[in-house]
Amino acid sequence: FDVMLPIENLYMPPINIIVRDHRQFGRTPTIGVHVIKSVEEVDPHANFETLESFHHFGLPSVSARSNTMFKSATKEKESDLTQQELDWWAKYYESCNDFDKCRKYHTLGYPTFEVLTGDLENSHNYKGFNDFCSTQPLFRGKQKQNMDDSNIVGELKSSFCKYPLPADPDLPLPPRIFQNLPKGDPEECIVRVYVIRAYDLQPCDPNGLADPYLEIELGKQLLSTKDDYIPNTLHPTFGSLFELKALLPIYKDLIIRVKDYDLLTLDDTVGETTIDLENRYLTRFRATCGLPKTYCVSGVNTWRDSQKPTDILIEYCKTNRHQPPVFVSKTEVTIGNKYYKLSDFESNVPESKLWGQENERLALHILNLTPFVKEHVESRALFNALQPGLEQGRVQMWVDIFPKSLGPPGPPFDITAREPVKFVLSCVIWNTYDVILDDVSFTGQKMSDIYVQGWMEGIDDKLKTDVHYRSLNGEGNFNWRFVYPFDYLMAEQKMVVKKKEHLWSLDKTEFKKPPKLILQIWDNDKFFSDDFLGQLELDLNSMPLPVKRSRSCNLNMLPEVGHHVKLSSLFEMKHAKGFWPCHNDSSGVPKLTGKLEMELQLMPAVDFDKRPSGVGRDEPNVAPKLDAPKRPDTSFLWFMSPWKSLKFVIWLNYKAVIIRGLFFILLVLLILIFVYSFPGNFSFWLMNRL
Repeated sequence: FDVMLPIENLYMPPINIIVRDHRQFGRTPTIGVHVIKSVEEVDPHANFETLESFHHFGLPSVSARSNTMFKSATKEKESDLTQQELDWWAKYYESCNDFDKCRKYHTLGYPTFEVLTGDLENSHNYKGFNDFCSTQPLFRGKQKQNMDDSNIVGELKSSFCKYPLPADPDLPLPPRIFQNLPKGDPEECIVRVYVIRAYDLQPCDPNGLADPYLEIELGKQLLSTKDDYIPNTLHPTFGSLFELKALLPIYKDLIIRVKDYDLLTLDDTVGETTIDLENRYLTRFRATCGLPKTYCVSGVNTWRDSQKPTDILIEYCKTNRHQPPVFVSKTEVTIGNKYYKLSDFESNVPESKLWGQENERLALHILNLTPFVKEHVESRALFNALQPGLEQGRVQMWVDIFPKSLGPPGPPFDITAREPVKFVLSCVIWNTYDVILDDVSFTGQKMSDIYVQGWMEGIDDKLKTDVHYRSLNGEGNFNWRFVYPFDYLMAEQKMVVKKKEHLWSLDKTEFKKPPKLILQIWDNDKFFSDDFLGQLELDLNSMPLPVKRSRSCNLNMLPEVGHHVKLSSLFEMKHAKGFWPCHNDSSGVPKLTGKLEMELQLMPAVDFDKRPSGVGRDEPNVAPKLDAPKRPDTSFLWFMSPWKSLKFVIWLNYKAVIIRGLFFILLVLLILIFVYSFPGNFSFWLMNRL
């Protein structure tokens, strides 16, 4: 409408917006009121830059990082990588610069996305996605200063633009600001909500932790993951995808709520965040679906938008009054006086089998030069009405909106939290050599009653061999098998351990630890505590290779002692056999205290179930079959075998003394008998002679 306004903003009247309800009998009660006190607030030139002024076409250059990463990618074959190592989570951790959890993805140099530290609408230059229309609250009654939320009865989405008319009515009118307006009819959309994880949540339980789960609300739709709550954590990893149907603008507020599960009482709300889907749908920054860096038709970066890049580029040029793109060939396009080639974006980059058509890739590269929203993950703050203004944690997520009028969307990303794979480690202890002799027998001999104990770090199930008694030279014979089942995340190279922290805990708490095998050599004592002799720690991801001979086994094999030690992964080798050194650091200096001859075999649990092996020498005694060790005759427990004790302890060490003692006793007996019997026999002989 046309209106006469003063030139000076100081004298500008306010704009009163009144929303009324039409009822029966001509009644029109007031629903809400909003007052714009200054016209300057609705001046488009004072509030935001237009998309045209923000946009700048220019020839790009492929970044040095991209060239470097793709060059390094050629050194490793993609076929050698498992699907678990190239999942969506690898892309996420690569984007977060957490390279320890995405080693293969980082090596191949696949594209990443932006991980925002705040809300999407408040990042970059998006200004809340209010470029098309702004959102104003409607108040009950007269609008006053310092009005609380209880007086807000709704929201008004509107946009006001003022521009002067020419003084001469015959002159042409200035160009209209509102052009290419969207349809006024409700738009049915498919909304995909990806919730990755939450962190720094407010504790809700007496133990200082929480049992969080998600609740998604859109209109009358309510989805929940209550059955899959995550116990005892303030940093849960959800990996949840929710797909809903929305009728914009009737149902526009998407609420993501994090709740705390309670067994006996009502679940508490940790916090929630609200996303205005209508603003994201209407904004000229195209916040419906973020643009990825590459156009792929398969793999983890598969195109998921309902429109192809060429269609989006044509629509962009039409909306912003540019000439439509003209493809000279599949790798060349002109837009007005600008000329683009695909080689300008993909120079010195080896082509991937995951990529799509060349013209679509070129269109996507050009779109990435525009201020359109790129592929991202936003970190939204959670708030609770009971503690207004106080942040209760953050949730990392993103939302895709697909209008049904544009066709069906592509396949969704699989962001399901990584599930560990069950593995079984079989450790056969064959022998020990050069174990220090820690005890002294009552005969004065140096000896040790050797046994080996082992466990996986973080798992309390410790296994022991039997005891090799009275080892006089540090050698122990066992032929004993340890079997350790465990859960393993291959992409993160971590072992997943779930256990209850306390006896009264209802749920198990999950921990991630390196897959480390710990083996210890002990000296057995019956009446006192056992003596620790030495230890060997093997990280299954980076363990030293064994040696084939005992005399070549020393502490320089260990990475913490030696330098430039070659390390290998048992997950790649699957099998290792040989000698490893054990050491004791109690004196502050590592000391070689023994050598372990053992065999390690790693296999998935499904393969182990087909051909299981028993612990120790129990049945099924296969792979390999373990016979009872042939130990020396001197290996026995002295008070359980008294005759062996006499033979191998007393007789073996005091044979000469015993023989001399027996000879002396016999001699004394003979003398005593002679002395005792000589007088009588002599008298008898003498009487017979007389």
